[in-house]
Amino acid sequence: MLILGVIGYFGYSAYRHVQPYIAGSGCQAGTGTNAVSLDTQQASIAATIAGVAARERLPAHAVTIAYATAMQESHMHNLDYGDRDSVGVFQQRPSEGWGTESQLEDPVYATTQFFAALTRVPGYLQMPVDDAAQAVQHSADGAAYSQYDRMAGALTSAYTGKWPRSVWCWYAPGPQPKPNLAGAGQGLTATFGTSGHGHPVVSFATQHSAKNPGAAVWVRSAAGWTVASWLVTHAQNYGITDVRYDGYEWKTADASSGWQADAGSASGSILLH
Repeated sequence: MLILGVIGYFGYSAYRHVQPYIAGSGCQAGTGTNAVSLDTQQASIAATIAGVAARERLPAHAVTIAYATAMQESHMHNLDYGDRDSVGVFQQRPSEGWGTESQLEDPVYATTQFFAALTRVPGYLQMPVDDAAQAVQHSADGAAYSQYDRMAGALTSAYTGKWPRSVWCWYAPGPQPKPNLAGAGQGLTATFGTSGHGHPVVSFATQHSAKNPGAAVWVRSAAGWTVASWLVTHAQNYGITDVRYDGYEWKTADASSGWQADAGSASGSILLH
């Protein structure tokens, strides 16, 4: 069915839980005892991983495996260095055929390559997270991935929409980038796939208004909160100040409060400004 549519880690460390607040910018996925605190790059990469999984129609367990792997390999940061020639979120090596260095520093490409390798592992959906991750990564210590099982599961629930409206970010005061909603549309396409080909994003249209530029995205209902989470975690990149979806609103002016009920937002619609 089509609808109109326009991340502390348990025991991760006290510092990681409060650091985004100290820095003035940060993100959260989940609420209460299930809350995972992330910096803005981690949050946007987590959204990209969930988006690529939605594009490839992969189940939640695949997303959890990818999150645990990314946390162990790079703390879910897009690194331009690593052991030997390893780079990127998953610390993939050009010398082992994963792609060029520049390709692997693109989280969309790196995630696509990770999932392609994961889905070739026989029975990966029935395997524990650490075993499945090790089957792809061939790490020196495959058991290390298991320390992120619970965190990865919470991230999966938040980013795939099992826990709706549970991903949001806030940004340090100061000059914000000018709106680039067309760029946001291109980013959505790169992550979620070409519009209208059975992918999560059906179409994207900007609304031409000099005073209040906006955009609308039509999405498939199952991926609605995944798309909304991607938009919120990439808001600073594209100068997005307001995201409305399914009767709720996130806005930069009150971003640390998360998603708030919005009676003026039509059910099942995402609008951007």
